[in-house]
Amino acid sequence: MIDLRSDTVTHPTPEMRRAMAEAEVGDDVYLEDPTVRRLEEHAAALFEREAALFVPSGTMGNQIAIRVHTNPGEEVIAEARSHVVDWEMAAMAAISGCLPRVVSAPCGRLQWSLLEPALSPPVYYRARTGLIVLENTHNMAGGTVTSLESMDEIVAKAHGRGLPVHLDGARIFNAAIRLGVSVARASGACDSVMFCLSKGLSAPVGSLLVGRAEFIEEARRVRKLLGGGMHQAGVLAAAGLVALEIMPDRLADDHRRARRLAEGLAEMPGFGVDLEAVETNIVVAKVAGDVREITTRLAEEGILCSAVGPDLIRFVAHRQISDQDIEKTLTTIRDVSRRMMRAPVGPEE
Repeated sequence: MIDLRSDTVTHPTPEMRRAMAEAEVGDDVYLEDPTVRRLEEHAAALFEREAALFVPSGTMGNQIAIRVHTNPGEEVIAEARSHVVDWEMAAMAAISGCLPRVVSAPCGRLQWSLLEPALSPPVYYRARTGLIVLENTHNMAGGTVTSLESMDEIVAKAHGRGLPVHLDGARIFNAAIRLGVSVARASGACDSVMFCLSKGLSAPVGSLLVGRAEFIEEARRVRKLLGGGMHQAGVLAAAGLVALEIMPDRLADDHRRARRLAEGLAEMPGFGVDLEAVETNIVVAKVAGDVREITTRLAEEGILCSAVGPDLIRFVAHRQISDQDIEKTLTTIRDVSRRMMRAPVGPEE
């Protein structure tokens, strides 16, 4: 199978497996796991923040940040297709008592001019704006990247209004590669950043939350509240250290392969791809036809991809996808599309 559903399907490398087997461990709930400490310190230094916290998942990292930054009854401004809105089980309402206030942005790239009208007015009878959440890269927009200028303006003007900004940087390393800058620069001056180890970086489990020391201290308490306190977690953290040390540089290969896939799809009848929006490792194609039927037929031919809307299919390139896999995928999609177009669409009269 050629699995293009997500970069979360990546397996740990041999180096990660060895590091996990040999990891020095302790009880992390007692703050005694040396490998977890090394991972957190390394992440904080990499992002030029004061501290970091190892968490089981990106969703938990985002929701911890929302809980720490906000008070119940406040609004959280986020892009309309963002992960915290569509893919985290209404957790900001269930856990933090907050309401999402969504803003639609072209290709998922938020700008201050779009955000500012969504801010709550300073009146006592309206829910206050408590937090702005950015997503970079933007998953459902097709892995698009927000510019450094837009990030800087949003954070500066939000801070001028006394508002914190959290960055869902699940794939921030992909954004940094695209922008040609460090992850510290790509994440700007956001008050907190979550990033995943288990997507393009190929670690088996885990994400990190970075920010100021007092923020992370409170985040650790909320992590325990949510059931995220882990014990001999150094076994997992060891793979994360390898991921941070050796995996970021190869992400450009995923971007190149996604671009080749996008260009091939754009040439096929029945597929629409905005090539200008294909900036990293994700391709979202608009299809003419039954999305579920198309993905089912492709799976039968050994190609796995995801239906992410009534007429949208997502493909994600990652470490386990080769140039040959991309070419085979294009050939298979072309063949399946031709067969489906020749098939009768209803009973003969």
